[in-house]
Amino acid sequence: MRVGACLAFMVALCFAAVAVQADSQKLLHSERSLYREVLVYESSGIRCICFTRNCRVGRQTCMDTRRPDRFALNYTRMMLGALYLQPQPRSILIIGLGGGTLPRALMKVLPEAKIDTVEIDPAVVRVAKQYFDFSPDSRVTVAEQDGRVFVKRAIREQRQYDLIMLDAFDHEYIPEHLLTREFLSEVKTLLTPGGVLAANTFSSSGLYDHESVTYAAVFGTFFNLKKENRVIFAVNGALPDTASINTNSAVHREDFAAFDVHPEFLLPLFSTRADWNVKARILTDQYSPANLLNLK
Repeated sequence: MRVGACLAFMVALCFAAVAVQADSQKLLHSERSLYREVLVYESSGIRCICFTRNCRVGRQTCMDTRRPDRFALNYTRMMLGALYLQPQPRSILIIGLGGGTLPRALMKVLPEAKIDTVEIDPAVVRVAKQYFDFSPDSRVTVAEQDGRVFVKRAIREQRQYDLIMLDAFDHEYIPEHLLTREFLSEVKTLLTPGGVLAANTFSSSGLYDHESVTYAAVFGTFFNLKKENRVIFAVNGALPDTASINTNSAVHREDFAAFDVHPEFLLPLFSTRADWNVKARILTDQYSPANLLNLK
């Protein structure tokens, strides 16, 4: 009886802890869009978009309402590190809007750049504008369509970008048609010579090996940054050397500081070491069982 009572007490404590955590998050917005549930929570001044109740499966975007420019998540800090490879991109494509954190930052750091953003879900665009200070202007366009459809049309229109950022997620992971060799090849077609691709992925998932060999098949060696998430930096051409990256890290140092992004954090994360199974199967349009492979 004593053992049973102890177990019951421990279970009760666990449920109480979950309840407290859930209660500490204030729900600001909830709607069922055509694609998913879109929710906005706030806790201790940190406001986040989530696609699952109580953010059970990750947070899409977070903003510190007390310091709106400060990046609240490490993956956005790593994504901004793409400017260490290409410090002055004049044309930028971002697939996956979230709360608009990346385009907002790039608008301030690169006042001369033209930024195209793509978001499949109109509900996410509305939430970004209402809750996350995202305000498109003449330099920033928002296309409400599937990212791959946009890429295919951009190829037909012979568009070119100096920097492309992939940051599209559904409630589970990256949509599988945005993970394949064919898609990455299409993206590469849009890059100018020396253009940079930055991709936000998970650092631990059943897809890690498959994603890695797929990026390598299209781009060759790439930089692999890991801090909670994994961010891939690939180049349409040769990767810059360490000396160039160190030099480029000083170009926007003061601007980056406003977002709490510093070379001392970013530079040690740059690595080209292949920490994956190089014999893993490449993801293709015919073979991309993302939902199955991503199961823990």
